[in-house]
Amino acid sequence: MSLDLQKRDPIPELSLVRAMAIIGVLSVHSTSFATVEMVNSNYFFLYNFFNIFMKIGTTTFIFVSSFVLFYNYYSRPLDKQLLASFYKKRLLYIIIPYLVFSLFYFTISHYLYYSDRSLSTEIHLFIDKILTGKAYTHLYFVFINIQFYLMFPFFLWLMKKYSRTVIWAVPAGFVLQWGFILFNKYGLETPVANRGSWSFSYFSYYLLGAALGIYYPKLKAWIIIARNHATAVRIVTWTVLWTCWIAAGLTHAYLYYETRLNRAAYNTTLFDFVWNVHGILTTIVLLQLAFILSRKLPKVLSGLIARLGVLSFGVYLIHPFFLLIYRQYPLDTGTAWLLHLWYLGGFFIALVASWIVVGFFARYVPFNWIAFGNLPKKQHRPLQPVQPESRLES
Repeated sequence: MSLDLQKRDPIPELSLVRAMAIIGVLSVHSTSFATVEMVNSNYFFLYNFFNIFMKIGTTTFIFVSSFVLFYNYYSRPLDKQLLASFYKKRLLYIIIPYLVFSLFYFTISHYLYYSDRSLSTEIHLFIDKILTGKAYTHLYFVFINIQFYLMFPFFLWLMKKYSRTVIWAVPAGFVLQWGFILFNKYGLETPVANRGSWSFSYFSYYLLGAALGIYYPKLKAWIIIARNHATAVRIVTWTVLWTCWIAAGLTHAYLYYETRLNRAAYNTTLFDFVWNVHGILTTIVLLQLAFILSRKLPKVLSGLIARLGVLSFGVYLIHPFFLLIYRQYPLDTGTAWLLHLWYLGGFFIALVASWIVVGFFARYVPFNWIAFGNLPKKQHRPLQPVQPESRLES
């Protein structure tokens, strides 16, 4: 049976991957102030660690987005009906929420910081920001995914028509990404501004997701760590993978620690390289970890975490609002342990408040897709199979 015709089973563990990714995003955003304000603290290494080691959220979401797209669409005929359905869903469940939250955050920023600017100036600025993904600091992620959605039909057509290109997808992803990074840095007189808002900066994750999404039925015995999959070669592979992941993550955190604390000077390309290695290895590790958690955790707990994963796109969109509100009331005290608790509180406020709001919208608010995309109405049961494409790829 050809690869195209193989039946694609749902992968409910992807909800756990998304949950771990959103925890990573919240960790980075909730410690961003602390990496500046707490640089002289004895516990700065912890703030730096959670701020850098957990920079796994965005890149993991990118990987999962591509994985789900190719996993679902590769075995289907590429025709006008499929393309129309694909772009309709992206418009309704990605682009419209992106525009809504861009306006939401832009309006808040105007009243907090730029209320003296004229309406015409603000309108021009807003249009520029939505076209560059800069309406608020985290919305670049949605912007780069929109760019990839525009290119997705081409890559799908290419890989379906020339199946051997799938084998070269992963190295091609690195070539495209690093070609863009290096050409931007060394080949242009004026480098592209806001490089991180362009999808070519993340093509290794997109095309890794594409290759694994297509070949997943054949590769899952290598990906899923389980006793019945264990062979000597696979055990060695898994061990090397996890060891390299930990080493890359610690190196990533160390580079920032030395830069922030000791003013060490490193070539920026080194940061790009180490983050790329860290992020790529993380995508596989979290996928493996999701299957481990689905087997080992109590069903109630795994179901709760999976629910967070299902709501992760909405949580991603709204959590900076709660961090913004929380930071309007800084702790005015010299007591160190209270200050540490205040920073920790930012993480939990962002997580819990966002989760409650998005969950409430999912259950009780009609037309909730306008703000938060394709939200499920019912409580997510513990890792019950759901068609992956029914959830937002992001």
